[in-house]
Amino acid sequence: MILKRIPKIILLAILCASVLLGFSQKNSGQNDLSNADYIILNPKYDGHSFLRNPLNGWVMYAPRNADDTYWDIEYFVPALRKKVKVIDYASACYVRTSWSSLNPSDGIYAWDDPNSKIGNLIKGAQKRGLPIALRIVIDGRDQGQNTPKFVFEVGAKYYLENKKYPDRQTPYPQDVVFRKYYSKFITALAKEFNDPDKTSFIDAYGLGKWGEAHFVVYEDPTIATPESTEKIKEETLDWVTNLYAQTFTKVPLVINYHRLVGHPESWGAVNPNSERLLDKAIEKGYSLRQDAFGMTGYYQDWEKDFASKWNFKRPIIMEGGWIIAPGKHRYWKDPSGKYREGHDEDVRKGEFDASAEAHVNMMDFRAGGETESWFKSFDLVQRFNTEGGYRVYPDQIKLPKQIKSGAMALISHRWQNRGWGYLPNNIPQWNYKYKVAFALLDAKGNAKKIFVDHQSDPSKWLKGTAANYQLNAKIDLPAGNYNWAVAIVDTAMKNKPAIQLALDEAPQVHGWTKLLTLQVH
Repeated sequence: MILKRIPKIILLAILCASVLLGFSQKNSGQNDLSNADYIILNPKYDGHSFLRNPLNGWVMYAPRNADDTYWDIEYFVPALRKKVKVIDYASACYVRTSWSSLNPSDGIYAWDDPNSKIGNLIKGAQKRGLPIALRIVIDGRDQGQNTPKFVFEVGAKYYLENKKYPDRQTPYPQDVVFRKYYSKFITALAKEFNDPDKTSFIDAYGLGKWGEAHFVVYEDPTIATPESTEKIKEETLDWVTNLYAQTFTKVPLVINYHRLVGHPESWGAVNPNSERLLDKAIEKGYSLRQDAFGMTGYYQDWEKDFASKWNFKRPIIMEGGWIIAPGKHRYWKDPSGKYREGHDEDVRKGEFDASAEAHVNMMDFRAGGETESWFKSFDLVQRFNTEGGYRVYPDQIKLPKQIKSGAMALISHRWQNRGWGYLPNNIPQWNYKYKVAFALLDAKGNAKKIFVDHQSDPSKWLKGTAANYQLNAKIDLPAGNYNWAVAIVDTAMKNKPAIQLALDEAPQVHGWTKLLTLQVH
């Protein structure tokens, strides 16, 4: 054999060269780079900072009559030994208001009126970079004239529960006159607020007492029948959810999930149609909200199971059920037996635990004593900041540190979510618009080149599971030094960085997180 005639030392050299050549080709591939040109980064996770992100974090509640000083509200935090502003821990401002306050006359809207309190409240939130969330209430049985007077004057039919209060009119939601003017109002509302920069979400049902989707009145209770109620209830739910879904196309919509949704009762056994009706709304793009967290006599197994069914498919927003202010609710009578009279912290812990079980994305800072009691239980506030919702970051990135102009680079990146919720990139209003992107920045921080990884999907990043990606990027830039940077961008907004990453000690430039210097030659 010829090989036998070759000295062993020469044969060994040939074999070693072959191995080295194969390794170089495997690692460079189309990049035409040796392994030494790349560097693996392990960015440091930030497990403590508050991140203000869409559909994530605490919701600050604002009353209808709040003035500009509302934004300066602060509470003393014993754990910190200082006062803190509520707004510094909030991701959105929730305004639960009436149709009449926003639309007092036909064609007149509060957001256009510089002297309107509710209009100024909304503008005050926007000025501070806080998107608003809205629930529009129409039922008048407890709160008075929630539907504009002009709607009744032009002929809308209504129910009057107590003749002693003639202004507490509640319109029948199937009435054609009501629907004409309500549709006109919602269309105008969407024209102003169907904007994700302005609006966090719309609580988009609004019927029933307090707009909570229960105790809805369709007919005089003395003449209503179960058959007619079920028919009108479903047709009405279809109508109102269609109206919101067709007008609010860019802003998340939510509906209260409970066992009597849309029903003329507020408390009782599960209605057999509830799950099906809610599923219909969700199929149109609705996400989930519940107003009775911690109220274990109301938020029961049905609600827990429904939340579990939609976990990581639709985000959940919570509101606590008990009001602990003196003279309000007897929370210590809760069936769980966990709440002691005079111990606000018991209720807050109950709400927190229920929120963790449901994997909620947002929790509530309701006005007054409710918010103050959360800051007395500041450890829970901090825990939700760091454990709840979503906290996404790259824990490993492989990038070239030098490359020839015009060459291809292979970017490897791995992502984690440390929160119990998820980044709901999959909801129809967002339509997978959030993507991982890498940029090459010049010395002034301007992005000279952006590489979007369209395969990335943050809605799939769940706690305890890493997501790996590879992205080919052609570096067609003039020779010079650039900075690699990473962001989750909004592809519907020209790839603008949109999501705060949970990264510690990471320099930021125009929303991009700087990573590494790249030399192009």
